[in-house]
Amino acid sequence: MFANVLKLLTKKRRKMIKKHIITCTVIIALLVMAKVFAYNMPQAAESLLKEEKTTKNTDTLTLKTTAPVTVMARLNFAEETLPLGDARVERKMKKVLAAFSHSKLQTNRLHNKAAEWFPVIEPILAAYGIPEDFKYIPLVESGLKAGVSPKGATGIWQFMPGTARSFGLKVNSNVDERNNLRKSTIAAAKYIKELYGIFESWTLVAAAYNVGDGHMQRQINRQKQDNYFKMKLNRETAGYVYKLISMKQILEFPGRYGYKAPRALLAYNAEKAAINAEKTANAE
Repeated sequence: MFANVLKLLTKKRRKMIKKHIITCTVIIALLVMAKVFAYNMPQAAESLLKEEKTTKNTDTLTLKTTAPVTVMARLNFAEETLPLGDARVERKMKKVLAAFSHSKLQTNRLHNKAAEWFPVIEPILAAYGIPEDFKYIPLVESGLKAGVSPKGATGIWQFMPGTARSFGLKVNSNVDERNNLRKSTIAAAKYIKELYGIFESWTLVAAAYNVGDGHMQRQINRQKQDNYFKMKLNRETAGYVYKLISMKQILEFPGRYGYKAPRALLAYNAEKAAINAEKTANAE
């Protein structure tokens, strides 16, 4: 009898021990799984983040590859771009660019003048807050010719006597400061700045420099249009900004248009590029 009771108790104890062992095993397994999960979570998150970045970079690269920027899209005057998709504007731009190619002009005179004039002109324009692209005006106005125009304008900026005097230049029988590169550039910078106060558009300012602010303002009012590229103007003024953009192109990319730029201009452009790169690096 006693032996049977002892046997029964031993059997119950074994069952209890077995239950405890199973419970402990489950708890230990859960703890191990939790630790492994906690360890893998940051790695999974990091992997996901890397995958997301790679996907974004791939998408960006695909966009850049499938949407190349055309030459026409890069053309601008003082950061004011051509109206893209306008066939008339594009035809006109290509025609004027072709007219300034070396095959048409057969001279490097413009490049030589640029190397001589730009070191003086650029700092003055910058001091007055005028976009650098206005340095091309003298090349369009007098780069291929010299002397007095039929209307009486003279100097590299082709000032009329009255306009020259109103911006501080001496013009009389003894002296004509319109022919002084530095002084005439200062006068031009003042004039351009005043024009911008009227038109608030650099392309309109360039056109007004050519035709006069009064005439330009009348055309804007009459046509109810203040986009230079969409206005109907006289032949010379209608092509003026196109000429400035073309001048910019043949000086910045001479080889593209058949020129072999003189060493002085190449050295000057290289020095400018180095200065701009240094400024960009310092800004970053």
